[in-house]
Amino acid sequence: MFDIVIVGAGLAGSVLAERLAKSGKKVLVIERRKHIAGNCYDEVDSSGILIHKYGPHLFHTDDANIWAYLSQFTEWTLYHHRVKAVIDGKPVPLPFNLNTLHEVFPSSLADKLEAALLRSFEYGKRVPILELKNSADADLQFLADYVYEKVFLHYTEKQWGLPPDKISEAVTARVPILIGRDDGYFSDHFQAVPKFGYAKLVANMLDHKNIKLLLNTDSKEVMELSGEYLRLFRKRFKGRLIYTGQLDELFDKKFGQLPYRSLDMKFETVEAEKFQAAPVINYPNAYDFTRITEFKQIHPTHSPRTTILKEYPQAYVAGMNEPYYPLFTKEARSAYEKYSAELATCKNITAVGRLAEYRYYDMDDVIKRALEVFAALT
Repeated sequence: MFDIVIVGAGLAGSVLAERLAKSGKKVLVIERRKHIAGNCYDEVDSSGILIHKYGPHLFHTDDANIWAYLSQFTEWTLYHHRVKAVIDGKPVPLPFNLNTLHEVFPSSLADKLEAALLRSFEYGKRVPILELKNSADADLQFLADYVYEKVFLHYTEKQWGLPPDKISEAVTARVPILIGRDDGYFSDHFQAVPKFGYAKLVANMLDHKNIKLLLNTDSKEVMELSGEYLRLFRKRFKGRLIYTGQLDELFDKKFGQLPYRSLDMKFETVEAEKFQAAPVINYPNAYDFTRITEFKQIHPTHSPRTTILKEYPQAYVAGMNEPYYPLFTKEARSAYEKYSAELATCKNITAVGRLAEYRYYDMDDVIKRALEVFAALT
């Protein structure tokens, strides 16, 4: 009945389903949740506000091909993301930039630190905080220590449940200081959100006669990995499996459970037109939550109320919460490599996506990866 089985209806699985179906393949998509679009899933709440159920997703890319591909399935609302961080009780622009510098320091000290930054780095460059900490310049070391303590250290400890030195530099490098005055969080050429939401975008992707969608179904209910071959609906399946779920689950956790971080999402309706000074405000220090998102500032809506989301990081517990982020430690990577080696022995299984490849992908990255996999399969 099917040429391809895809586990997971998030971005990776949906892009591959759409491409393969359009090429003439019969595709079955199996999704554990009751909805499509994975962690990008959004819906309109009781206040008429479009909310992102698994935290804010803001699309941005410099790749014109990815933009053109997605534009087949959605209209766009242009959106340039703004983030602030609360430092000593005051919301200031993030990434930490020259504007932030002058908001948190007296003018004379801010001028001195700005001059030091411009002597050492090209204007417009994003400098990872750990690179700045290694500078020989005493003023830059002072600034690095300040940003590290006020913005980076405690936020990272909350988010990951570990001190920064226990986490891969691939994570720490994502927290830069911007040598410039642009308060925009991203610098990509294309920045927008789907006009009617991500769920609608993905629904349009999956709307093809060659795609069958099975929701609210754990893949192990209908599929079994038996030795070197697969069984689907109790019959041997000779096609290809594209797997976007947790790789340890595919192999019944034979090498142990891979660690992840999760989030407890707390939505609140506020009886006010507007709640905060930016769409997202980070709270690096004094609170248990890491950030507050106000969705009306992402998807403007006429409503006397507003909806906010507070994110509380927590450990991932299988069956209890969602695995949001692979935990990038040396031990975790070593465990993943065992599963990756096991996967290499399965000639008809392809693993794609954040969970299956145990790496961090932005949305444009995972779409690019899915398109690359499609090209390799055809």
